[in-house]
Amino acid sequence: MTPAASILDPASNPALYVTAVLTLYVDLPDTPLHANVQDQRLARSWFDRNIPLSVVETSLLLASLRRMMRPPDVPRLPRIRSLAYFQPVIDELLENPAPESYLPYLRLKLRSITDTPAPAQVQTHTLPDAFGARLDRARVSLVGCIPATS
Repeated sequence: MTPAASILDPASNPALYVTAVLTLYVDLPDTPLHANVQDQRLARSWFDRNIPLSVVETSLLLASLRRMMRPPDVPRLPRIRSLAYFQPVIDELLENPAPESYLPYLRLKLRSITDTPAPAQVQTHTLPDAFGARLDRARVSLVGCIPATS
């Protein structure tokens, strides 16, 4: 790898690694919209421990899918509030590595679950009409019912 290319490689650049981990984290269902300082520190510690980004992503997806695939008759779990929630799964995968084909499978599985449109619900809000309409269009485009518009 050339010196210029290594700057853009998350495996050799702590800032890119942390950014990649936090982006994966906040893009998951039931996670905060923004990572906090402790999440940033934990992601940096994973970089310092040389945990491959693929192991981190596999852990995040696997833990999220485990939560989502719970039986419908059990109580709903609270939202994930910290990246530390995923640490035991990372430890599990470091001890028992998943096959390379597992990560694409998990990505596809999560996408198939999250892209399934939910039943229509009545939305009530007190936002101004123009902003509320944009928000409603964004919600619809997130579930894949209509393409997002600029």
